[in-house]
Amino acid sequence: MPQIAKVVLSDYVWESLDVEHQTLAGLASLVPFKAAAPADFLPEAADCDALLNTYAGPITAEVMAAMPRCKIIARYGIGVDTIDLEAATQAGIIVTNNPTYCVQEVAEHACALILAAARKVSFYDRRVRSGEWAVPPGKPMFRLAGKTLGLVGFGNIARQVSRRMAAFGMRILYADPFVGNVEADLKAERVEFGDLLRDADIISLHPPLTAGTRGMFDDAAFAAIKPGTVLVNVARGPIVDTAALVRALDSGRLAGCALDTTDPEPLPEVHPLRGRDNVILTPHVAWYSEEALVGLQAGAPSEVARVLRGEWPVNVVNPAVRGRSRSGL
Repeated sequence: MPQIAKVVLSDYVWESLDVEHQTLAGLASLVPFKAAAPADFLPEAADCDALLNTYAGPITAEVMAAMPRCKIIARYGIGVDTIDLEAATQAGIIVTNNPTYCVQEVAEHACALILAAARKVSFYDRRVRSGEWAVPPGKPMFRLAGKTLGLVGFGNIARQVSRRMAAFGMRILYADPFVGNVEADLKAERVEFGDLLRDADIISLHPPLTAGTRGMFDDAAFAAIKPGTVLVNVARGPIVDTAALVRALDSGRLAGCALDTTDPEPLPEVHPLRGRDNVILTPHVAWYSEEALVGLQAGAPSEVARVLRGEWPVNVVNPAVRGRSRSGL
């Protein structure tokens, strides 16, 4: 390894790279891009020792082959669905993520969307801005106390949502094949996915995007929900089949939805989800706060620094690479 390594930053959405430069000082030179796709940064990444990645992808086996010296791909976010983990393992590249930087923010955003959908905040705001001042157009509305919230996936974020919404008097159900019993203070009941669909008044999505969760909310899932259910998604857009979602809204079976993530993303200017009174849309912003941004920026470059110092990183998502990685770790 050269004394000063080369780290390529594929893309970023923040103003300053001071955190990155400070974290990598004495270890590496940073080459930043604001790339839309790998083709934009690959010529410079051909001799890189590490890749910092935010959105620009997908990072495929072909992309990795074009970076023969790359020892680690460190993603700034939580999800790694844009990175071919099997290909990375085969290539000897360590892949890391940043699983804790925005747990509070995403949980708060999910709760905000639940409350906004239940109280029809966006609907009434638009009406008042247009000059109307009337209650009847938003009828009916129902209190959250006594209603059932179904959480699909029960990781760190969903557990924070559970704690918050239980305080509103909601019954909390969760479905997660990888989670058994949980902390005693969590007033949440584990159920099968089908039972959650049947019983929940509001469904909030929190699983990672995998082959098993892609499109899991399809026509069959929407057919299984009770009429009048509301769907909230702060996870990944492709977990929901968008065409099926539109059909469920059109039929009235789904009373409404509140989405921070969509498929595609961003939504085209003309799209059947736009312009509906019962749809709330935010621009994949659930992760953001000034506090979270500090944690976001520090996480990925810290993992790169560990590898460049010959240390095993903290948040490895392809642990099978250990003992066969290009870094020798």
